[in-house]
Amino acid sequence: MSTTATWDTQGNWAMKDNNKGLSEAGLRRMREVLARHMESGGIPGLVALVGRGEDTHVEAMGTLHEGGGAPMRRDTIFRLASLSKPITAAAVMLLVEECRLRLDDPVDEWLPELADRQVLRSIDSPLEDTVPALRPITVRDLLTFTFGFGAVLAAPDTYPIQVAMRELGLDGSAPEAGPDEWLGRLGRLPLMHQPGTLWQYHTGSDVLGVLVQRVAGQSFGTFLRERLFGPLGMKDSGFHVPADKIDRLPTSYAHNPQTGGLVVWDEAAGGKYSSPPVFERGGDGLVSTVDDYHAFYRMLLNKGAHRGERILSRASVELMTTDHLTPEQKVEKDAFGDHFGRHGGYGFGMAVRTHRRDLASVGQFGWDGGLGTTAYADPVEGLTGILFTQAAMDSLDTPRLHKDFWTTAYQAIAD
Repeated sequence: MSTTATWDTQGNWAMKDNNKGLSEAGLRRMREVLARHMESGGIPGLVALVGRGEDTHVEAMGTLHEGGGAPMRRDTIFRLASLSKPITAAAVMLLVEECRLRLDDPVDEWLPELADRQVLRSIDSPLEDTVPALRPITVRDLLTFTFGFGAVLAAPDTYPIQVAMRELGLDGSAPEAGPDEWLGRLGRLPLMHQPGTLWQYHTGSDVLGVLVQRVAGQSFGTFLRERLFGPLGMKDSGFHVPADKIDRLPTSYAHNPQTGGLVVWDEAAGGKYSSPPVFERGGDGLVSTVDDYHAFYRMLLNKGAHRGERILSRASVELMTTDHLTPEQKVEKDAFGDHFGRHGGYGFGMAVRTHRRDLASVGQFGWDGGLGTTAYADPVEGLTGILFTQAAMDSLDTPRLHKDFWTTAYQAIAD
Protein backbone atom coordinates (compact mmCIF):
# COMPACT_ATOMS: atom_id res chain seq x y z
CA MET A 1 0.00 0.00 0.00
CA SER A 2 1.27 3.50 -0.73
CA THR A 3 -0.13 6.95 -0.20
CA THR A 4 1.05 10.43 -0.99
CA ALA A 5 0.30 13.56 1.00
CA THR A 6 1.79 17.02 1.33
CA TRP A 7 2.25 20.07 3.50
CA ASP A 8 0.87 23.22 1.87
CA THR A 9 2.52 26.65 2.00
CA GLN A 10 0.85 27.39 5.37
CA GLY A 11 2.23 24.17 6.81
CA ASN A 12 -1.11 22.35 6.76
CA TRP A 13 -1.50 18.67 5.90
CA ALA A 14 -3.19 18.15 2.53
CA MET A 15 -3.43 15.56 -0.20
CA LYS A 16 -1.62 16.23 -3.46
CA ASP A 17 -1.64 14.39 -6.77
CA ASN A 18 1.80 15.19 -8.16
CA ASN A 19 5.26 14.36 -6.83
CA LYS A 20 7.31 17.43 -7.65
CA GLY A 21 9.95 16.71 -5.01
CA LEU A 22 10.06 12.92 -5.47
CA SER A 23 10.14 11.02 -8.73
CA GLU A 24 7.49 8.44 -9.55
CA ALA A 25 10.11 6.13 -11.05
CA GLY A 26 12.29 6.44 -7.95
CA LEU A 27 9.36 5.69 -5.65
CA ARG A 28 8.48 2.62 -7.71
CA ARG A 29 12.06 1.40 -7.32
CA MET A 30 11.83 1.99 -3.57
CA ARG A 31 8.63 -0.04 -3.40
CA GLU A 32 10.24 -2.89 -5.35
CA VAL A 33 13.36 -2.94 -3.16
CA LEU A 34 11.36 -2.89 0.07
CA ALA A 35 9.10 -5.64 -1.27
CA ARG A 36 12.13 -7.84 -1.99
CA HIS A 37 13.24 -7.50 1.61
CA MET A 38 9.78 -8.45 2.79
CA GLU A 39 9.76 -11.51 0.55
CA SER A 40 13.01 -12.74 2.12
CA GLY A 41 11.10 -13.45 5.35
CA GLY A 42 13.59 -11.87 7.75
CA ILE A 43 11.31 -8.94 8.61
CA PRO A 44 7.56 -9.37 9.22
CA GLY A 45 6.58 -5.79 8.38
CA LEU A 46 7.62 -2.19 7.84
CA VAL A 47 6.35 1.33 7.36
CA ALA A 48 8.57 3.70 5.36
CA LEU A 49 8.16 7.44 4.84
CA VAL A 50 10.08 9.76 2.54
CA GLY A 51 9.35 13.48 2.53
CA ARG A 52 10.77 16.28 0.41
CA GLY A 53 9.42 19.78 0.08
CA GLU A 54 5.65 19.49 -0.10
CA ASP A 55 5.65 15.78 -0.93
CA THR A 56 5.37 12.88 1.47
CA HIS A 57 5.29 9.25 0.34
CA VAL A 58 4.50 6.29 2.63
CA GLU A 59 4.82 2.55 2.07
CA ALA A 60 3.29 0.04 4.51
CA MET A 61 4.12 -3.64 3.95
CA GLY A 62 3.83 -6.94 5.73
CA THR A 63 2.13 -7.73 9.01
CA LEU A 64 2.31 -6.66 12.65
CA HIS A 65 3.17 -10.19 13.77
CA GLU A 66 5.20 -13.00 12.25
CA GLY A 67 3.13 -15.51 10.36
CA GLY A 68 0.42 -13.20 9.08
CA GLY A 69 -2.58 -11.55 10.64
CA ALA A 70 -3.19 -7.81 10.87
CA PRO A 71 -1.41 -5.82 8.13
CA MET A 72 1.01 -3.00 8.72
CA ARG A 73 -0.68 0.39 8.33
CA ARG A 74 0.43 3.96 8.11
CA ASP A 75 -0.69 4.54 11.72
CA THR A 76 1.10 1.49 13.17
CA ILE A 77 2.81 2.41 16.45
CA PHE A 78 6.45 1.38 16.84
CA ARG A 79 8.94 1.22 19.66
CA LEU A 80 11.37 4.02 18.80
CA ALA A 81 14.29 2.64 20.81
CA SER A 82 17.19 5.10 20.42
CA LEU A 83 15.17 7.42 18.18
CA SER A 84 13.93 8.66 21.56
CA LYS A 85 17.29 10.42 22.04
CA PRO A 86 16.77 13.39 19.65
CA ILE A 87 13.38 14.08 21.27
CA THR A 88 14.99 14.10 24.71
CA ALA A 89 17.63 16.55 23.49
CA ALA A 90 14.93 18.86 22.12
CA ALA A 91 13.15 18.78 25.49
CA VAL A 92 16.34 19.89 27.22
CA MET A 93 16.80 22.74 24.74
CA LEU A 94 13.31 24.01 25.58
CA LEU A 95 14.48 24.45 29.17
CA VAL A 96 17.75 26.01 28.04
CA GLU A 97 15.81 28.60 26.02
CA GLU A 98 13.81 29.49 29.12
CA CYS A 99 17.08 29.90 31.10
CA ARG A 100 15.98 27.20 33.52
CA LEU A 101 19.10 25.30 32.43
CA ARG A 102 22.44 26.53 31.07
CA LEU A 103 24.54 24.35 28.79
CA ASP A 104 27.82 24.78 30.66
CA ASP A 105 26.49 24.88 34.21
CA PRO A 106 27.14 21.91 36.51
CA VAL A 107 24.14 19.62 36.97
CA ASP A 108 24.89 19.23 40.71
CA GLU A 109 21.97 21.43 41.80
CA TRP A 110 19.41 19.25 40.05
CA LEU A 111 21.25 15.92 40.09
CA PRO A 112 23.14 15.80 43.40
CA GLU A 113 23.66 12.06 42.88
CA LEU A 114 26.22 13.03 40.20
CA ALA A 115 28.09 15.63 42.25
CA ASP A 116 31.68 15.18 43.52
CA ARG A 117 32.47 12.33 41.19
CA GLN A 118 35.31 9.85 41.43
CA VAL A 119 36.75 8.51 38.16
CA LEU A 120 38.30 5.13 37.42
CA ARG A 121 42.05 5.37 36.92
CA SER A 122 41.52 3.27 33.79
CA ILE A 123 38.55 1.40 32.33
CA ASP A 124 39.92 -1.93 33.62
CA SER A 125 40.59 -0.66 37.15
CA PRO A 126 38.90 -2.09 40.24
CA LEU A 127 36.05 0.13 41.42
CA GLU A 128 38.08 1.47 44.34
CA ASP A 129 41.03 2.54 42.13
CA THR A 130 39.84 6.07 41.37
CA VAL A 131 40.91 9.69 41.19
CA PRO A 132 38.76 12.79 41.75
CA ALA A 133 36.91 14.24 38.78
CA LEU A 134 38.73 17.30 37.44
CA ARG A 135 35.45 19.21 37.05
CA PRO A 136 31.69 18.76 37.49
CA ILE A 137 29.38 17.22 34.87
CA THR A 138 27.56 19.82 32.76
CA VAL A 139 24.35 19.79 30.74
CA ARG A 140 26.46 19.92 27.58
CA ASP A 141 28.36 16.81 28.67
CA LEU A 142 25.07 14.90 28.96
CA LEU A 143 23.78 16.13 25.60
CA THR A 144 26.97 15.11 23.79
CA PHE A 145 27.43 11.80 25.69
CA THR A 146 30.75 12.96 27.13
CA PHE A 147 29.86 13.06 30.84
CA GLY A 148 32.13 10.11 31.60
CA PHE A 149 29.75 7.14 31.76
CA GLY A 150 27.97 5.03 29.17
CA ALA A 151 27.80 1.75 27.30
CA VAL A 152 31.07 -0.18 27.41
CA LEU A 153 32.01 -1.39 23.94
CA ALA A 154 33.37 -4.72 25.12
CA ALA A 155 32.05 -8.21 25.81
CA PRO A 156 29.88 -8.43 28.95
CA ASP A 157 31.81 -8.55 32.25
CA THR A 158 35.12 -7.75 30.59
CA TYR A 159 35.78 -5.02 33.16
CA PRO A 160 34.82 -4.65 36.84
CA ILE A 161 32.64 -1.62 36.06
CA GLN A 162 30.48 -3.79 33.77
CA VAL A 163 29.98 -6.35 36.55
CA ALA A 164 28.93 -3.56 38.92
CA MET A 165 26.49 -2.16 36.36
CA ARG A 166 24.89 -5.56 35.95
CA GLU A 167 24.63 -6.13 39.69
CA LEU A 168 22.93 -2.74 40.12
CA GLY A 169 20.56 -3.35 37.23
CA LEU A 170 22.02 -0.50 35.17
CA ASP A 171 22.42 -2.71 32.11
CA GLY A 172 18.69 -3.40 31.76
CA SER A 173 18.97 -6.93 33.15
CA ALA A 174 17.06 -6.29 36.41
CA PRO A 175 13.48 -5.15 37.13
CA GLU A 176 12.97 -1.49 36.31
CA ALA A 177 13.74 1.08 38.99
CA GLY A 178 12.09 4.50 39.18
CA PRO A 179 14.06 7.52 37.99
CA ASP A 180 15.28 8.55 41.44
CA GLU A 181 16.28 5.03 42.41
CA TRP A 182 17.97 4.51 39.03
CA LEU A 183 19.99 7.71 39.32
CA GLY A 184 20.91 6.82 42.90
CA ARG A 185 22.33 3.52 41.69
CA LEU A 186 24.28 5.30 38.97
CA GLY A 187 25.66 7.71 41.57
CA ARG A 188 27.08 4.80 43.57
CA LEU A 189 29.52 3.99 40.76
CA PRO A 190 32.61 5.92 39.69
CA LEU A 191 32.73 7.51 36.27
CA MET A 192 34.59 5.59 33.59
CA HIS A 193 36.34 8.66 32.21
CA GLN A 194 36.88 12.28 33.16
CA PRO A 195 33.92 14.52 32.22
CA GLY A 196 34.27 15.94 28.73
CA THR A 197 36.97 13.57 27.51
CA LEU A 198 35.26 10.71 25.64
CA TRP A 199 31.96 9.98 23.86
CA GLN A 200 30.14 7.02 25.40
CA TYR A 201 26.80 5.86 24.19
CA HIS A 202 23.32 6.03 25.64
CA THR A 203 23.36 6.72 29.39
CA GLY A 204 23.44 10.51 28.99
CA SER A 205 19.94 10.50 27.46
CA ASP A 206 18.46 8.56 30.38
CA VAL A 207 20.06 11.04 32.80
CA LEU A 208 18.62 13.94 30.77
CA GLY A 209 15.10 12.55 31.17
CA VAL A 210 15.54 12.70 34.96
CA LEU A 211 16.98 16.21 34.66
CA VAL A 212 13.97 17.45 32.66
CA GLN A 213 11.58 15.93 35.21
CA ARG A 214 13.27 17.65 38.13
CA VAL A 215 13.73 21.05 36.48
CA ALA A 216 10.19 21.10 35.05
CA GLY A 217 8.59 19.80 38.24
CA GLN A 218 6.50 17.25 36.35
CA SER A 219 6.96 13.82 34.85
CA PHE A 220 9.09 13.62 31.73
CA GLY A 221 6.16 12.19 29.77
CA THR A 222 3.87 15.05 30.79
CA PHE A 223 6.49 17.60 29.80
CA LEU A 224 6.87 15.99 26.37
CA ARG A 225 3.10 15.89 25.81
CA GLU A 226 2.65 19.53 26.74
CA ARG A 227 5.73 21.06 25.14
CA LEU A 228 6.49 18.89 22.10
CA PHE A 229 3.93 16.22 21.25
CA GLY A 230 0.88 18.45 21.66
CA PRO A 231 2.18 21.44 19.65
CA LEU A 232 3.50 19.10 16.94
CA GLY A 233 0.29 17.06 16.71
CA MET A 234 2.10 13.86 17.75
CA LYS A 235 -1.05 12.20 19.05
CA ASP A 236 0.29 8.63 19.07
CA SER A 237 3.64 9.31 20.76
CA GLY A 238 4.47 8.60 24.39
CA PHE A 239 6.02 6.11 26.79
CA HIS A 240 3.39 3.42 26.38
CA VAL A 241 0.53 2.38 24.11
CA PRO A 242 -2.92 2.70 25.77
CA ALA A 243 -5.36 -0.20 25.64
CA ASP A 244 -7.53 1.36 22.94
CA LYS A 245 -4.51 1.52 20.59
CA ILE A 246 -2.68 -1.67 21.53
CA ASP A 247 -3.93 -3.42 18.39
CA ARG A 248 -1.70 -1.02 16.42
CA LEU A 249 1.50 -2.11 18.20
CA PRO A 250 3.45 -4.94 16.52
CA THR A 251 5.21 -7.76 18.28
CA SER A 252 8.88 -6.85 18.69
CA TYR A 253 11.39 -9.47 17.52
CA ALA A 254 15.04 -10.23 18.03
CA HIS A 255 16.99 -12.86 16.11
CA ASN A 256 18.22 -16.24 17.26
CA PRO A 257 22.05 -15.95 17.09
CA GLN A 258 22.41 -19.57 15.99
CA THR A 259 19.67 -19.84 13.38
CA GLY A 260 18.98 -16.21 12.50
CA GLY A 261 15.27 -16.86 12.96
CA LEU A 262 12.93 -14.43 14.68
CA VAL A 263 12.27 -14.75 18.42
CA VAL A 264 9.78 -12.67 20.37
CA TRP A 265 11.46 -9.89 22.37
CA ASP A 266 8.31 -8.08 23.48
CA GLU A 267 4.65 -8.87 23.00
CA ALA A 268 2.13 -6.14 22.19
CA ALA A 269 -0.72 -6.82 24.65
CA GLY A 270 0.77 -7.40 28.08
CA GLY A 271 4.25 -6.38 26.97
CA LYS A 272 6.55 -3.75 28.46
CA TYR A 273 5.05 -0.96 26.32
CA SER A 274 1.42 -1.80 27.12
CA SER A 275 1.37 0.10 30.43
CA PRO A 276 3.07 3.22 31.83
CA PRO A 277 6.70 2.46 32.76
CA VAL A 278 8.19 2.97 36.20
CA PHE A 279 11.01 4.95 34.55
CA GLU A 280 10.30 7.09 31.46
CA ARG A 281 13.63 6.60 29.77
CA GLY A 282 14.95 9.41 27.60
CA GLY A 283 17.33 7.06 25.81
CA ASP A 284 15.01 4.43 24.38
CA GLY A 285 11.56 4.49 25.98
CA LEU A 286 9.23 6.18 23.48
CA VAL A 287 6.73 4.85 20.93
CA SER A 288 5.51 6.71 17.84
CA THR A 289 4.23 6.50 14.26
CA VAL A 290 5.96 7.57 11.06
CA ASP A 291 3.71 10.63 10.71
CA ASP A 292 4.25 11.71 14.31
CA TYR A 293 7.99 11.34 14.00
CA HIS A 294 7.94 13.09 10.66
CA ALA A 295 6.32 16.11 12.32
CA PHE A 296 9.22 16.26 14.79
CA TYR A 297 11.83 15.99 12.03
CA ARG A 298 10.05 18.52 9.84
CA MET A 299 10.24 20.93 12.75
CA LEU A 300 14.00 20.38 12.98
CA LEU A 301 14.39 20.67 9.20
CA ASN A 302 12.38 23.92 9.34
CA LYS A 303 14.78 25.33 11.97
CA GLY A 304 12.34 24.93 14.84
CA ALA A 305 9.07 26.03 13.21
CA HIS A 306 5.98 23.89 12.63
CA ARG A 307 2.75 24.96 10.90
CA GLY A 308 3.53 28.59 11.52
CA GLU A 309 4.30 28.08 15.22
CA ARG A 310 7.77 28.27 16.72
CA ILE A 311 8.66 25.21 18.82
CA LEU A 312 12.41 25.80 19.16
CA SER A 313 14.57 28.72 18.10
CA ARG A 314 16.59 28.47 14.91
CA ALA A 315 19.74 28.83 17.01
CA SER A 316 18.81 25.85 19.19
CA VAL A 317 18.15 23.57 16.23
CA GLU A 318 21.40 24.61 14.59
CA LEU A 319 23.24 23.85 17.81
CA MET A 320 21.57 20.45 18.13
CA THR A 321 22.54 19.51 14.58
CA THR A 322 26.17 20.67 14.72
CA ASP A 323 29.07 18.31 15.44
CA HIS A 324 30.39 19.07 18.94
CA LEU A 325 33.05 16.38 19.29
CA THR A 326 36.81 16.74 19.04
CA PRO A 327 38.83 14.00 17.34
CA GLU A 328 39.95 12.81 20.78
CA GLN A 329 36.38 12.53 22.05
CA LYS A 330 35.40 10.49 18.97
CA VAL A 331 38.05 7.80 19.32
CA GLU A 332 35.84 5.13 20.83
CA LYS A 333 32.79 6.08 18.73
CA ASP A 334 34.69 5.90 15.45
CA ALA A 335 36.38 2.64 16.38
CA PHE A 336 33.05 0.88 16.84
CA GLY A 337 32.40 0.00 13.25
CA ASP A 338 29.81 1.25 10.80
CA HIS A 339 26.91 2.16 13.08
CA PHE A 340 28.55 4.69 15.39
CA GLY A 341 31.44 5.78 13.19
CA ARG A 342 30.00 6.29 9.73
CA HIS A 343 28.54 9.76 10.30
CA GLY A 344 31.70 11.42 11.57
CA GLY A 345 30.12 13.78 14.09
CA TYR A 346 27.63 13.94 16.92
CA GLY A 347 25.42 16.82 18.00
CA PHE A 348 22.87 16.78 20.80
CA GLY A 349 21.25 13.34 20.97
CA MET A 350 21.92 12.44 17.33
CA ALA A 351 24.58 11.97 14.70
CA VAL A 352 25.67 14.72 12.31
CA ARG A 353 27.36 13.78 9.05
CA THR A 354 30.71 15.54 8.59
CA HIS A 355 31.93 13.77 5.46
CA ARG A 356 30.35 12.21 2.40
CA ARG A 357 30.82 8.48 2.09
CA ASP A 358 27.50 7.52 0.48
CA LEU A 359 24.49 9.33 -1.03
CA ALA A 360 23.75 11.45 2.05
CA SER A 361 24.91 15.08 2.19
CA VAL A 362 27.26 16.58 4.73
CA GLY A 363 25.02 18.02 7.44
CA GLN A 364 22.51 15.16 7.44
CA PHE A 365 21.35 14.49 11.01
CA GLY A 366 19.46 11.70 12.75
CA TRP A 367 19.94 8.32 14.34
CA ASP A 368 18.97 4.63 14.38
CA GLY A 369 17.19 2.48 16.94
CA GLY A 370 18.30 -0.98 17.95
CA LEU A 371 14.75 -2.38 17.70
CA GLY A 372 14.66 -1.72 13.94
CA THR A 373 14.07 2.01 13.41
CA THR A 374 15.96 4.65 11.44
CA ALA A 375 15.29 8.36 10.75
CA TYR A 376 17.40 11.14 9.25
CA ALA A 377 16.89 14.56 7.69
CA ASP A 378 19.11 16.11 5.03
CA PRO A 379 19.00 19.94 5.01
CA VAL A 380 20.90 20.15 1.72
CA GLU A 381 18.29 18.07 -0.13
CA GLY A 382 15.31 19.02 2.05
CA LEU A 383 14.81 15.28 2.46
CA THR A 384 13.45 13.34 5.42
CA GLY A 385 13.40 9.56 5.61
CA ILE A 386 11.88 7.33 8.27
CA LEU A 387 11.77 3.53 8.28
CA PHE A 388 10.17 1.65 11.15
CA THR A 389 10.23 -2.14 11.51
CA GLN A 390 9.68 -4.50 14.43
CA ALA A 391 12.83 -6.59 13.79
CA ALA A 392 15.92 -5.72 15.86
CA MET A 393 19.28 -4.69 14.46
CA ASP A 394 20.97 -7.83 15.80
CA SER A 395 21.29 -9.60 12.44
CA LEU A 396 22.19 -8.58 8.89
CA ASP A 397 18.56 -8.49 7.68
CA THR A 398 17.50 -5.21 9.31
CA PRO A 399 20.73 -3.20 8.71
CA ARG A 400 20.71 -4.22 5.05
CA LEU A 401 17.08 -3.17 4.75
CA HIS A 402 17.95 0.21 6.27
CA LYS A 403 20.86 0.75 3.89
CA ASP A 404 18.76 -0.11 0.86
CA PHE A 405 15.97 2.16 2.08
CA TRP A 406 18.39 5.11 2.26
CA THR A 407 19.78 4.36 -1.18
CA THR A 408 16.30 4.33 -2.69
CA ALA A 409 15.26 7.44 -0.73
CA TYR A 410 18.04 9.48 -2.31
CA GLN A 411 17.57 8.06 -5.81
CA ALA A 412 13.90 9.09 -5.58
CA ILE A 413 14.83 12.80 -5.54
CA ALA A 414 13.10 14.25 -8.57
CA ASP A 415 15.67 16.78 -9.77
